[in-house]
Amino acid sequence: MSTTVDLNEDGNIIDTGNDSIVIVRHLDSIRGGKSLNVTGFAPKVINAGHIIIQDPVSKDYKPMPVNGGATAYAALPADHIYVGVLIASILTKRPFAAILTNGTVNPVASPFTPPAGAITALNQIQFRAD
Repeated sequence: MSTTVDLNEDGNIIDTGNDSIVIVRHLDSIRGGKSLNVTGFAPKVINAGHIIIQDPVSKDYKPMPVNGGATAYAALPADHIYVGVLIASILTKRPFAAILTNGTVNPVASPFTPPAGAITALNQIQFRAD
């Protein structure tokens, strides 16, 4: 029996159609972006508008967790803080993130309704649909 290897990757398909609709105004972001720790994050794509959090102890940046059906945000993990909003959709297997820290986000076009705590904490970002 011989060994076979598949050298073809699965197609990298990301629907970026909402990216420019979600991020309405980009005034400032984390320079150079951040690599996200996606351990335990099930979706294959992290869409623009997704809330980004940080563990202040490990300094890891992470996508905000989502519920089991990936239909809404889960609770903010203990001792984590909100840091910004993902600017462009990315693959979870290549989690290199541009993170908005000042600007305007259209919450209606965002992947999930932003939690009230994120809206309060991210006071340099306006969440508005008009």
